Amino acid sequence: MQRILLAFRIFFRTLFRASAAEDVGRLLAGEPTPRLAIEEPPKTRVAAKPESQRSEALNLLAALQREARFVDFIQESLDGYNDAQIGAAARQVHDDCRKVLDRLFALRGLVDQSEGAEIDVPAGFDAGRFRLTGNVAGEPPYRGRLVHHGWEAAQCQLPAWSGSAGTARVVAPAEVELA
Repeated sequence: MQRILLAFRIFFRTLFRASAAEDVGRLLAGEPTPRLAIEEPPKTRVAAKPESQRSEALNLLAALQREARFVDFIQESLDGYNDAQIGAAARQVHDDCRKVLDRLFALRGLVDQSEGAEIDVPAGFDAGRFRLTGNVAGEPPYRGRLVHHGWEAAQCQLPAWSGSAGTARVVAPAEVELA
């Protein structure tokens, strides 16, 4: 096991230090080498990032629940409601969810043209910004019809978690009204 660890150390040392690579090269070539001086890199203290007790995804879900009752709406069975009641509830949840997303992410369209417009996708385009569908053939630039303008977050301001480890997975606390 020590030989494996030594091999890894030598690999990374030769990868990142030219002098060590030269010494190892001479050693492998059978040339006489002075005693290898493998110095330890200076010890630097990196401040350890405190491990988050809760994922940012749960922080987002909790914000959507707290401010828009999103989880309540999704988890509710709609069987006993008529379409008008569902529509009224959906309108309020929709508006409140949009406010949360606007506040936390300031979402904006990735492409300024309206959907259905003809647009050019330049050569060297970033595949993370454009997804090509349909008859994709040949080399860019491409010209096609915009199906969806995409979304981009101008910011990401998720609320910080300040609760205890025991409540890290609680999306919404139980509410109890006292008489």
